[in-house]
Amino acid sequence: MGLSAAAPLWGPPGLLLAIALHPALSVPPRRDYCVLGAGPAGLQMAYFLQRAGRDYEVFERAPRPGSFFTRYPRHRKLISINKRYTGKANAEFNLRHDWNSLLSHDPRLLFRHYSRAYFPDARDMVRYLGDFADTLGLRVQYNTTIAHVTLDKDRRAWNGHYFILTDQKGQMHQCSVLLVATGLSVPNQVDFPGSENVEGYESVSIDPEDFIGQNVLILGRGNSAFETAENILGVTNFIHMLSRSRVRLSWATHYVGDLRAINNGLLDTYQLKSLDGLLESDLRDLAILKDSKGKFHVTLKFFLEEASTNQSADAITLPQDDNDNFAMRVPYDRVIRCLGWNFDFSIFNKSLRLNSGNAFGKKYPLIRASYESKGSRGLFILGTASHSVDYRKSAGGFIHGFRYTVRAVHRLLEHRHHSVAWPATELPITQLTSSIVRRVNEASGLYQMFGVLADVILLKENAMAFEYLEEFPIQMLAQLETLTGRKARHGLFVINMEYGRNFSGPDKDVFFDDRSVGHTEDAWQSNFLHPVIYYYRYLPTEQEVRFRPAHWPLPRPTAIHHIVEDFLTDWTAPIGHILPLRRFLENCLDTDLRSFYAESCFLFALTRQKLPPFCQQGYLRMQGLVSTESLRQHRVESRLLRDDAPTGRDLEDSSQHPGDQELLGAPLAPGPLAQSLDSNKEEL
Repeated sequence: MGLSAAAPLWGPPGLLLAIALHPALSVPPRRDYCVLGAGPAGLQMAYFLQRAGRDYEVFERAPRPGSFFTRYPRHRKLISINKRYTGKANAEFNLRHDWNSLLSHDPRLLFRHYSRAYFPDARDMVRYLGDFADTLGLRVQYNTTIAHVTLDKDRRAWNGHYFILTDQKGQMHQCSVLLVATGLSVPNQVDFPGSENVEGYESVSIDPEDFIGQNVLILGRGNSAFETAENILGVTNFIHMLSRSRVRLSWATHYVGDLRAINNGLLDTYQLKSLDGLLESDLRDLAILKDSKGKFHVTLKFFLEEASTNQSADAITLPQDDNDNFAMRVPYDRVIRCLGWNFDFSIFNKSLRLNSGNAFGKKYPLIRASYESKGSRGLFILGTASHSVDYRKSAGGFIHGFRYTVRAVHRLLEHRHHSVAWPATELPITQLTSSIVRRVNEASGLYQMFGVLADVILLKENAMAFEYLEEFPIQMLAQLETLTGRKARHGLFVINMEYGRNFSGPDKDVFFDDRSVGHTEDAWQSNFLHPVIYYYRYLPTEQEVRFRPAHWPLPRPTAIHHIVEDFLTDWTAPIGHILPLRRFLENCLDTDLRSFYAESCFLFALTRQKLPPFCQQGYLRMQGLVSTESLRQHRVESRLLRDDAPTGRDLEDSSQHPGDQELLGAPLAPGPLAQSLDSNKEEL
């Protein structure tokens, strides 16, 4: 009877199937994590999710990964360096100078296996990303364009809502966390009279033959503008480049997004007076007019507004009519727009509140220092589009930077949704110095994401041990306990990499005499990238982080130490680097971090109430101590051992290499630990 009653409700047998298959009425598949985009950032996040065994899916509009690189850069040469040789075998160190590889456990998936060129071809990047996805078996839905993203509130969801993604076929996908790695894909355009006559970087011809004997005006001042100029420099009559800001050179600003030397040929021809030139003006104040011969003239919008509507372009007043040496008085055959890219906000429902509405918000989404949207919990921005966190400050907009910020986001998600604490290594305090020295000399994430990601050392009770956390977003330091699941109750150190605060900039002479600092007492004046260690007795508050001193990456610490810059970026000099660092750590902890031979520990045990940590962790536990004739004699003289007693079997002499790369301490005669030594070498 139930069947007969239900039949009228469903009607013909095919209707039930039609309803089940209809995208709008069927239940959308649900994933824990959805990743938009199979570019470098999307694939990097997919790798971490897969290694952690999480439920995820990547949506990519193209048939293969890295679709951006199939078209851009237009002239096919990447400006991310591919340094294949460093003279070092350390894989982590070599990543400092490999700006194209993604992070993985497979050594075959290093970009140096895909190109020999220092500045590789973009096609090699496409091939690399395809192999990365295929070799690791990443779950990517290709040919799937997400056309709309909105929210569906649900108290059962991790973040109080699900993200609903609708693709080009109308199929819906549901996920708890949305990770957007779509990059910047919308050409930046300035609206001014005549802008319709301008060709875009994304579509202009890349064949130099098309520019022979032409006068060319390029709007823009970034690498895409100079890349375009470099391609046609030898065939044009002249190239003028117009932008509202002065040119910024990456070697002067230390920002890899500024003009790179590989593209700056136009600067030579301009300064050597070979017809080409650079000009500054706000594009919004200009207008471009086309005359009867098809030539383009630059005028002021003011003149255009004053002209009557029935005047032809040839009759409108030009600047040279009033000023006969106006710089752009010659007509141009072509005008090319090279103004960079913006984030595509069009697919996101307004309820997600991704756009701040200000000028900067048109380029980048509005996100926190944790890379999570300020408007929607559970929505994270990855890769190039996350560069608002460190714009013009670090490398977060480029592969060699965001591969580490993506890993940081994954670690935050692991703790938030799976109760997996931020990875940390717990070590005895005697290994504090060596742990810092190793990281500042090897770590790539610290080196590339300077001022953004920092190592954090959490001290244990009585400072006898510590936990070492790598590459934490330092602007989230006040929330460290909440974000990592680790406790900072007994003080902490933060290890950051920094340039000198007054060294670089577009108006600075970075090649001035005596620019290098070599003396340890002047380490705080170091100009080049160098390690800086901050010590806090307590975890800073959010207010302290927010209102930190101007140009400081962190709040004012209890104590601070600069390791003096090094020409080779090799901070292993015993006297110049390690000794001042160890003294700083000892002053902060009020202890002695030196390593000692067994004889010195024995003497301390007889004469001191408080032993150095190395002796506590070694000598009193009978670990790594050697019974020598000299030590036996001390025992006899102290009446702790009969003169004729056997010394017994010597214990294994592990103290010959104490402290895991720590410096060995010379035996000390009885006396105050703070006793001044004859020289730094003796203290080592």
